[in-house]
Amino acid sequence: MLSRLRDRPWTLALLIGAAAQLLFCYRLGAPSVLTFDEVHYVPAARTLWALAEPANTEHPLVAKELIGLGIHLFGDNPTGWRALSTLAGTATVLGVFAILWLLFGRARIAVLGAVFVLLNQTVYIQARIAMLEGFLGAFVTCAIAALLWAMRGPQGRVWPRLLLSAVLFGLSVGTKWVAAPYVAFACLLILWTKWRDRDRYFPGVNGFAAVLALGLVSIATYFATFLPAFFYRLDPMTLGELIPFQHYMYERQTQLLPPHPYQSDWWSWPLLIRPIWYFYEPDGGVQRGVLLIGNPVIWFGGLVAVAACLWAGLRRRSAAIGGAGLLWVASLAIWAAIPKSLGFFYYYHLSGIFLCVAIAAAFHAFPQSRRRYLDDAFLFAALFAFFHFWPILSAAPLDGPGAFNRWMWFDSWR
Repeated sequence: MLSRLRDRPWTLALLIGAAAQLLFCYRLGAPSVLTFDEVHYVPAARTLWALAEPANTEHPLVAKELIGLGIHLFGDNPTGWRALSTLAGTATVLGVFAILWLLFGRARIAVLGAVFVLLNQTVYIQARIAMLEGFLGAFVTCAIAALLWAMRGPQGRVWPRLLLSAVLFGLSVGTKWVAAPYVAFACLLILWTKWRDRDRYFPGVNGFAAVLALGLVSIATYFATFLPAFFYRLDPMTLGELIPFQHYMYERQTQLLPPHPYQSDWWSWPLLIRPIWYFYEPDGGVQRGVLLIGNPVIWFGGLVAVAACLWAGLRRRSAAIGGAGLLWVASLAIWAAIPKSLGFFYYYHLSGIFLCVAIAAAFHAFPQSRRRYLDDAFLFAALFAFFHFWPILSAAPLDGPGAFNRWMWFDSWR
């Protein structure tokens, strides 16, 4: 079937997106109560949509606007809280599919990467909870895909695609500030590709004009997302307060916080040292749990893939393959540089997505005759691990309070 669809990426994307959406929506109402950071973002979304007053002021508004939209459309219930998160998860899967298709033009590689994202576990969990990370992943991956689409576009169609990328980057920064470095990376990519081959990439577009447009449109989009704040009944935003409010958010995000049981350092996230129990208590008459943990096959196999991409990229002088590895390196380096007093495993969400890009790119880097069905074996291993952890990813009924021990491979996971 894949051979018949390899030249029909839109059909493939539709099938993958439908499968992802069904998976994310299955038993979306469990747990039936607010879990983990939903206790912050759902009330903030309610307050925002009521235009009552500022709430959760350490973060921009986009994710809370979308959570509130879900509540407005589907009701103030577990489905409403999480409905737009499922769409964000599906957009993330499709964004990775588009990135790999645009980089390599091979259906098998694009499908593999999309399926790995579906199975990497953190995307699945963030697609079923009302938090910021799921929306961040969707906007960043789709912005990168739109940028690659513009880069390879025919002359005359580059600008609309480039502006689409700029808007998506602006929305990603409007979700979490950690997306801002990706705007800078995009600008560097434009300048580098125009310097390397002026006519092949972004044809008909001046590199400096493209960078200026990308920066200005993304900034304008970011500030536009604060529009609802100007209509609060209590303490509404004013134009004079808009810029100072950014400094206030910075102070909130960099303040010293007391120790937390689930805090962890950035270097520990790729090693799966400290996953997070989002939920573990009786719900609906049975014990349920949700553990934010990466798929070990993808997590550890992805590190090998990153190294393989960097090596193959240098050896072959392939910007696409090397770039897949560098994307993961850059995503982790951001957290090494950010002045946060506490770190948490869910900050690794974007890096976990980029691991899947690197894995697919690594399989592309080596001819099939040399890997001898290794990609199929890796896929089945990842699928097996996903279903092994499924009960504590999906809040399925468990045997009792001590049931979690079945999945605790290491003491630090408890």
